[in-house]
Amino acid sequence: MTNQLTASERLMLIRDKNRPTVNDYIPLMFNRFMEFCGDRCYGDDKAILGGIATFPRLGNMPVTIIAQVKGRNIDENKRTNFAMPHPEGYRKALRLAKQAEKFSRPVICLVDTPGAFCGIEAEERGQGEAIARNLMAFMTLKTPVISIVLGEGGSGGALALAVCDELMMLENALYSVISPRGFASILWKDPTRESEAAELMKITAEDLLEFGVAERVIAEADGGAQNDARFTASNISDALEDALRKHCKTDTAKLLEARYEKFRKIGMFDFMEEESL
Repeated sequence: MTNQLTASERLMLIRDKNRPTVNDYIPLMFNRFMEFCGDRCYGDDKAILGGIATFPRLGNMPVTIIAQVKGRNIDENKRTNFAMPHPEGYRKALRLAKQAEKFSRPVICLVDTPGAFCGIEAEERGQGEAIARNLMAFMTLKTPVISIVLGEGGSGGALALAVCDELMMLENALYSVISPRGFASILWKDPTRESEAAELMKITAEDLLEFGVAERVIAEADGGAQNDARFTASNISDALEDALRKHCKTDTAKLLEARYEKFRKIGMFDFMEEESL
């Protein structure tokens, strides 16, 4: 059944405080999760949760999980910086991805962020460099990478965990080069036009599937994932099982070539003739 919600309606739905977070999904989808903390450079960033677990659908296959964490209340959101990672969060993610490569574990990235934190302290510690290094390193990571957009996939903060072999999106998730509020602020100097911007930006799961950015849309429970987290988690596990069966059997050289080609062909373009003077 086609999702009839508009982009702005989905934006409100995925910001619902009762929507499941990675802290709900991980126990429903994986066994024996063990968290690893810190970037071995500055500190630990609670906006990104990382560690290893086993995936029961494939005989308890070991996997590395890297996930962006949203809170359900003000205390949780303060602890996780409202799911806006600092540079040390992206460096932690890269450390865990390199560890996964060393031990031939597939990497599962769970994306849910309005964007990377843009405060002065983040810029002082190299926010742009940290994201850029992730983009470069994930492109050549010699192990399968599967990314799933659970809610908001905003800007480079999301893309840093979405350079992958297969990108999936929950049906109400949004994925964009900039947040709708940021778009409205830049284009119209009016952040209150966020809903209007969301409709113009073509950022729904169906849009991204059509553009070749996403490979799969995962069905949520009726009315949104918050109405049945277990049902939605089961659908995510089904999609993960299919993706891991496919990509874990692929030769590394072919895996990297396919990943490169995936990003070379992304997008749709229109060409306009110059108007005669």
